[in-house]
Amino acid sequence: QVQLVESGGGLVQAGGSLRVSCAASGSSFSTYAMGWFRQAPGKEREFVGDITWRTGELTYADSVKGRFFISGDHTKTAVALQMNNLKPEDTAVYYCAARSQSPFGAFDSWGQGTQVTVSS
Repeated sequence: QVQLVESGGGLVQAGGSLRVSCAASGSSFSTYAMGWFRQAPGKEREFVGDITWRTGELTYADSVKGRFFISGDHTKTAVALQMNNLKPEDTAVYYCAARSQSPFGAFDSWGQGTQVTVSS
């Protein structure tokens, strides 16, 4: 079982930047990919971006391309999400996720989430 803990987040004005981080821990675990999702009030959880460790491939949702950037730790146990030029519509709870049981399919481990609020 992989435990994921997010840090960072908070309140920022529109146009500002914020960074959230995630660290994975557990016994005898490995991750194939780690990424970020977000859920705004009254909306479904949506994909933000992820990194696949084996290839280093980065994938982003269209809504954040060019503004959000994911970086990974060489130990493959931590990721960060740098968010630039934030907009009020980026306000959401941001969740870290990991794919640990299979290199394919759905993410199977989740963090508790961290709030990001962008004021206009």
